[in-house]
Amino acid sequence: MATNQQRREAAKRKLERQLVRRAEQAKRRKIVGAGVVGGVVLIVAGLVVWIVNSGGSDGDQQAATPPSSSAPPVPSVTNIPTERTALPKRPQALPNPTTCSYPADPSGKPPSGKKATAPEGKNVSSSGTVNITMKTTQGDIPMTLDRALAPCTVQAFEALAKQGFFTDTICHRLGVTDLQMLQCGDPDAKGDATTDGRGGPGFTVPDEVIDTSKYGRGILAMANTGQPNSGGSQFFMVYGNAPLQPQYTIFGSISDEGLKVLDKIAKNGIGTVGPDGSTGEPKQQVKFTAVTVS
Repeated sequence: MATNQQRREAAKRKLERQLVRRAEQAKRRKIVGAGVVGGVVLIVAGLVVWIVNSGGSDGDQQAATPPSSSAPPVPSVTNIPTERTALPKRPQALPNPTTCSYPADPSGKPPSGKKATAPEGKNVSSSGTVNITMKTTQGDIPMTLDRALAPCTVQAFEALAKQGFFTDTICHRLGVTDLQMLQCGDPDAKGDATTDGRGGPGFTVPDEVIDTSKYGRGILAMANTGQPNSGGSQFFMVYGNAPLQPQYTIFGSISDEGLKVLDKIAKNGIGTVGPDGSTGEPKQQVKFTAVTVS
């Protein structure tokens, strides 16, 4: 039988063992707790990084999103109107003859390889018409230029036509939805990605805009850069709707025969859509093979 001393010593050893176990358990709990806290911190940090990289602003999200492998849809022509748009009329006739100025293009873009000489601009007639036929790979487009509307523009266009400036150039921009027109006259257009739509003859043509101008089927007008007096050799032929502000010089009209050719070009459709998402190069290339003036 154990003595009191022995019992006390046994109880002491038992208590010591219990204290050791409790200490070890507390240590393990502390380690596990630290691991859980560390894991939570890592998870939160990961969430923050993910939110920063994927949320941010709309611009950041777009930049982080991989580009779509599918090309944008190519628009097709619909609802070509059959009614012509009347040419505008000047409230007061221009002096006849008049004087025109054709300064060098201030854009700094070097002129194309095509040689173009600006007209003198003296004693320019502001009455009568000029008949021009643009012969293309898709058919002939006859047009009538009206000197009473824009004598300076008509003189410049006629001069370029007679110099052969338009021959072998292509029409680089076709619109088939809201803006139904074919734009031509860029000597730098090659029918590929190098076309920037800014080519010209090396000189500029003054604006001759009439405030009441309406653009629609049958209208022939000059293109520009959006700056005053920045026209050159580029022009557009409207075969349908064209809800534009009066900022583009109207200088003539397109014949019924020419409109049939434009309708065919439009129905052939757009090949590659341009940066604006609604216009682009014609699917069937339109090249000027010759130009006649009478």
